[in-house]
Amino acid sequence: MDIVIVCAVIASLFLVIGAAEPLASRLRLPFTVILAILGILIGLAATFFLRTDLTDALNPVAEAILGLPIRSNVFLYVFLPTLLFQATLGMNLRRMLDDWVPIMVLAVVAVVVATLSVGYALSWVSTLPLAACLLIGAIVSTTDPSAVVSIFRSISAPRRLSRIIEGESLLNDAAAIALFGLFMGFVMLGMPDPELGAALSQFPVLIAGGAISGWLAARGAIWLMTLFSAHELAIISVSVALPYLAYIGSEQIIGASGVIAVVAAGLTLNLAGPGRVPPQAWNYLGEVWNLLAHWAGALIFILAALLIPRLLEGVRFSDFILIGVIVIAALAARAVVLFGLLPLLTLLRLSPHVERPYRTAILWGGLRGAVTLALALAVTESLRVPVEVKRLVGILATGFTLFTLLVQGTTLRSVIGRLGLDRLSPIDEAMSRQVVAVALQTVREDVARTTEDYALTHEVVRSEAKAFGERLEKAVRDTEAADDILDRDRITLGLIALAGFERDMILARVRERTISARMAEQTLLDADRLIEGARTGGRSGYQRAARRSVAYGRGFRVAGLLHRRLGLSGPLVRLTADRFERLLSQRLTLRDLDAFIEGRIRRIHGRRVAELLLELLGRRIEMVETALDGLRLQYPGYAEELERRFIRRTALRFEEREYTAIREDGLIGAEVYTTLMQDLSARRALAEGRPPLDFAMRRFELVRQFPLFADLDDKTARRLGRALKHQYVDAGNIVLRKDGVVKGVFFIASGAVELESAGQTWRLGRGEMFGQIAILMKHARRAEVRAIAPTTLLVLDQARFRSLLKRSASLRAAVRSSAEKRGIDPDALLSDKPADP
Repeated sequence: MDIVIVCAVIASLFLVIGAAEPLASRLRLPFTVILAILGILIGLAATFFLRTDLTDALNPVAEAILGLPIRSNVFLYVFLPTLLFQATLGMNLRRMLDDWVPIMVLAVVAVVVATLSVGYALSWVSTLPLAACLLIGAIVSTTDPSAVVSIFRSISAPRRLSRIIEGESLLNDAAAIALFGLFMGFVMLGMPDPELGAALSQFPVLIAGGAISGWLAARGAIWLMTLFSAHELAIISVSVALPYLAYIGSEQIIGASGVIAVVAAGLTLNLAGPGRVPPQAWNYLGEVWNLLAHWAGALIFILAALLIPRLLEGVRFSDFILIGVIVIAALAARAVVLFGLLPLLTLLRLSPHVERPYRTAILWGGLRGAVTLALALAVTESLRVPVEVKRLVGILATGFTLFTLLVQGTTLRSVIGRLGLDRLSPIDEAMSRQVVAVALQTVREDVARTTEDYALTHEVVRSEAKAFGERLEKAVRDTEAADDILDRDRITLGLIALAGFERDMILARVRERTISARMAEQTLLDADRLIEGARTGGRSGYQRAARRSVAYGRGFRVAGLLHRRLGLSGPLVRLTADRFERLLSQRLTLRDLDAFIEGRIRRIHGRRVAELLLELLGRRIEMVETALDGLRLQYPGYAEELERRFIRRTALRFEEREYTAIREDGLIGAEVYTTLMQDLSARRALAEGRPPLDFAMRRFELVRQFPLFADLDDKTARRLGRALKHQYVDAGNIVLRKDGVVKGVFFIASGAVELESAGQTWRLGRGEMFGQIAILMKHARRAEVRAIAPTTLLVLDQARFRSLLKRSASLRAAVRSSAEKRGIDPDALLSDKPADP
């Protein structure tokens, strides 16, 4: 085939792709459906001109179109990894985890149910063997990601509905392809039938092997991207190689699922990439992948549609009856899962509730596309499959795909409209009216300033101002007349907006390199948890997420155990340094949120909501400051070094901005600018390094921070520093119980505790102690001590405390003061203690 003609045909297909999008918008049809229709028409036209006697001039073009090397492997190895990878890059995995049960049910259980339903239904009404019928069932059971994702993104579908459909379509290919491989072995001539049990036992291996291989490939790619961080094009090149190497390596080397490997690689890069790849390169990477996925999705549809006339050759009337059977069986199987199994899982509290309108839309949104056609094409290409089986597989799979695209795809928008899923909720509707009113007020002020600056014609300005004022007055009246939003809902919406703005601020800081790439992943995760907490739990959910962001997690407890028991301080040093930087990053971001509350939220939600959000923000800032104070107390010089690094990075950012502005003004040439930027990059690499954290050298300074130990000499203070043990307590946790045995005295390094005894309550803060009364009195009243903030405690055992009490007058004074507060005679408490030497 002439390469010139082939290139011309491919270029013409890109023209068709370009024309399909505005055509789909004008006809209000999904883009992929228009592509499928255009591909079928091109294929029919090429067949017509090749066989007609009217003219031979178009025969070379027709031959080139029909002779394009379109094989099943082209779809599976060239286009599918691109579509899967891009879809996972743009996916919010943390939000998808909320619906992981319905997603996995649709991705695995629904595939198996659909395969069995279609297979047995066909075996009852046709003469095909059961294995061939089940093979057809496996082929048509997978929803196509390129069809489903593009359609749901092109209409106003709810985000949760889109997430469930996208998650299903991304993951169900692995199950369908595994079943396809199993039943293909039963229908191929000259091949021994596989053992069903052995084949099914390989399914977990396919999933786990694909997930592990994809994760490993992604971690290797991220390491290379970090190594090439100064070269954007190199980073993009590594990302392009990643899905293909993951797919091929998993399929050909490990023998696992390539689809799962690509999805795992994409999700890993999605989670870890923003924190490791430079922000500008990450944005560029996303734009490149959006373009690649657009081309791949369009080409896979139009090329698959070109095959449809060929696959439908030799169709008979009885075949239409079998297609109808497949349609009914597939829809029935999907309905059983959606309206039978999912409600049962919800009843058993194993799955979140999926509303009936959502389930109806999911039922009708199970479109098939290029993956189904590719699997059918793989059967028709095989020389070991009987001719009649190949004919029916091609016709039935193609006919069912056409039904889902041309019937379900074209009516999906109207189905979603009838279900009311394309309309805003009453809260969102009322919110939109408020946002319009606030926005128009701001626009009026900006327009007034602009007209004054440019001295426009007075009559024109007055007429336009009158028309704009009427629109503004109507928006204000609509807002004032709406009582749709309760205060509770306003608070929730305000918290969601505040957390979303905080996330945007973090991304801006990362782009400016004020927050290091190392901290980006953790701080963004904290912001996502705040958004999720506000969405699901309102104010209480937001506060839980806020407390979690400053709490010592399970990793700290494990690292502390390794440090105390085995002397392995590395993990604890790293986590402590991360906590320092994370808290500093949080404080940096939180300081800028009050302006957003005053400027935006107050105007949209009102004064009461704004004041409540300012109060919640103040509590968060206090928690962060308390946690930072505890760390500063333990490691006084380290926080100072981190703050110095922040100042240096900020200065470098300003310096870079000035160089760029001077270059854009034409004051320096490209050579000078390049030299300046290279020097700046070298200094930035030095500024990115984090100062080392040394545990041991800070103990003496730690003791000296306590007023209680002010009169100790250096030798005694150093010995005390070695004797003190650290204990971290999250807010709400109990430090001492009433029925517990007190074995030491606790000194509060940071945070606060609440002490309750005999119906009375005391609150103790930094620098104070507790537990000394129980040790010094034989029949002391038992007290319960609970941390009311993230608290760092220093614990001194009973024997050392008694010895220290004899030497320290300031400590005895503190014990006397605490006894007086609790109504205990201090002289009786200290009567058996010897006087000062």
